[in-house]
Amino acid sequence: MLIVAGTLRVPAEWLDALRPAMAAVIAASRADPGCLAYGFAEDVLDPGLIHVAERWESAEALAAHGRAPHMAPWRAACVAAGVGERNLRVYEAGEGTPL
Repeated sequence: MLIVAGTLRVPAEWLDALRPAMAAVIAASRADPGCLAYGFAEDVLDPGLIHVAERWESAEALAAHGRAPHMAPWRAACVAAGVGERNLRVYEAGEGTPL
């Protein structure tokens, strides 16, 4: 299993305009083959900081997600909204245990 975790920096004044694109890419990505989880969370204390959390069955599933048709409009929306800082990392993980 792969975990993608990190942050995106959205200019705070663009958050409302970007929300429909965020909702669309989340819904489409959750339907991608091999997607186990996909979500964004807005930081409570830092306006414009979006935390990204994804889980994928395999590297192949993650790579296919990057090529999926719904990613192009998402990337274009990020450019239009001035998303600058993008800090995402991928980690290999096991199934984990409840905490």
